[in-house]
Amino acid sequence: MSEVMRMSKLYAPTLKEDPADAEIASHKLMLRAGMIRKTASGVYTFLPLGYKVLSKVENIVREEMDKIGAQEIMMPALQPAELWHESGRWDDYGPELMRLVDRHDHGFCLGPTHEELITSLIRNELRSYKELPCTLYQIQVKFRDEIRPRLGLFRSREFIMKDAYSFHATQESLQETYDDMSRAYGTICDRCGLDYRPVEADGGQIGGKVTTEFMALAPAGEAELVHCTCGYAANTEAGECLARPTEYEATELKKIHTPGVRTIEELAEFLGIPESSTVKALSGKDAEGKLVVMFVPGDHELNEIKAERAVPGFELLTDEEMESFGLHKGSMGPVGLPEGARIVAARSLKGISHWVVGANEDDYHYVGAEEGRDFTVDEWADLCVVKPGDCCPDCGLPLSGSRGIEVSQVFQLGTRYSETMGATFHDEDGVEHPFIMGCYGVGVSRTVAAIVEQHNDENGIQWPFNVAPAHVCIIPLTVGDDEVQPAAEKLASEIADFGFDVVIDDRKERAGVKFADADLIGWPLQVVIGKRGLAEGNVEVKLRRTGQKKDVSLSTIAELLRFAKRNARKHPSGLGTFAGIFE
Repeated sequence: MSEVMRMSKLYAPTLKEDPADAEIASHKLMLRAGMIRKTASGVYTFLPLGYKVLSKVENIVREEMDKIGAQEIMMPALQPAELWHESGRWDDYGPELMRLVDRHDHGFCLGPTHEELITSLIRNELRSYKELPCTLYQIQVKFRDEIRPRLGLFRSREFIMKDAYSFHATQESLQETYDDMSRAYGTICDRCGLDYRPVEADGGQIGGKVTTEFMALAPAGEAELVHCTCGYAANTEAGECLARPTEYEATELKKIHTPGVRTIEELAEFLGIPESSTVKALSGKDAEGKLVVMFVPGDHELNEIKAERAVPGFELLTDEEMESFGLHKGSMGPVGLPEGARIVAARSLKGISHWVVGANEDDYHYVGAEEGRDFTVDEWADLCVVKPGDCCPDCGLPLSGSRGIEVSQVFQLGTRYSETMGATFHDEDGVEHPFIMGCYGVGVSRTVAAIVEQHNDENGIQWPFNVAPAHVCIIPLTVGDDEVQPAAEKLASEIADFGFDVVIDDRKERAGVKFADADLIGWPLQVVIGKRGLAEGNVEVKLRRTGQKKDVSLSTIAELLRFAKRNARKHPSGLGTFAGIFE
């Protein structure tokens, strides 16, 4: 039997108006529906209804982790600084790492992630290949000192996360667990009712060359995505960029006076050509301080992560540094660069015979600059941020774009942490090797907000069945009488016996207030009981997701809901649970 909650006893303070500092739907609605409250900038308290949703998402995660043999543990949030010094991330992680010193002058951090701690845990415990593979996970509060917390639970300083770590003797074993995790993450998204895409991603501060993000599609998402009908999808910062620059028909090198032209937009307008027919130059220096100039299609942006991969240590020059190299800001090009300058160009420019570029002289540009005749590219590389309209790297069709919310990510770490921290095992011949590691994270609190972003309307939240704080809300139109409330209490008890979580709105409030709160909070099914309906033996049921209403016999509603419970298994998120009542 599931529980029956009572609105009269429930701490769920709803708000009529959107809070002034809430920008997106999930932030507004979770505050208004009495699910969260702001404690400080980027720090939130989960109230009873919000915590019920959070707990249901956590349980879905646990069930899917347990199915693939992962074992749950709990590690401390407070981590010794020396572990982060061992891995080299104490300085590399940046100011987002919350650092503190105890009374004994020992350094610690509040963990944003647990690679160091889990590696230190197993390096003295797992010693033989016979104990591998091993996967451990936890669900815990994490911390990140965001410079500007915003968007409610999406960009907060304290958040709930599931992180798992796997240890292997072989790459093949890691790949098997990576694939199992990826499938489990897809199932978690399905069970939470999310419209999502797995996309190619970058390892970021955690590391790892092989990684996939699971993105919930939503206009409020911070990540920009590209995807194709063939199934390819990627984060724009990580996807391969196959831009489609257009040829400017000028076969001879010609210098053109372009007074006051400093930007690609101004150059394209001056020449009356599309930005895709121009070539953009960006100057920087490598790890040794030598000049490197990168060239990309004029309608694209340099991806600094890709630039650093192409030229380790690459760093864009300041205006002062550009002057010291004799460069002309807004008029750089490959013809006439300072001696010793290294030229790195985007691969997509290989298909353009003649470039429109700066002339390395203020107020002048070249048209018809030809690679191999007028200048030489030292290296071709993928340098750009991919964008909609670029070619799909799998099938060649134009890519479409959307925005996404990162709800989870899987990484193949390799030996990144085991080597630096001395975590090794012995193979069957007794030879010592560093563990091959994988890392897998689910943003649990972020997933809750993503669900709200995808499931809401102008009246409030529309929770999918699996994660709703209660499945059925019974609304007696009169309270304290000897007819309506007893009928409501009896029905609530019967429905709870079928395994539904039930709430009864037994507050002495006007019907309009109860209806508004029911829609705002987002109970999947509302059952309204009034004197007039009871006189006819009926109750009114409303499906929150569609707004459909129907009068149903009080004598049959319980049996209909028993049947609906069976329907919950037909869709991973339970979205179709109550649909049969309205057919």
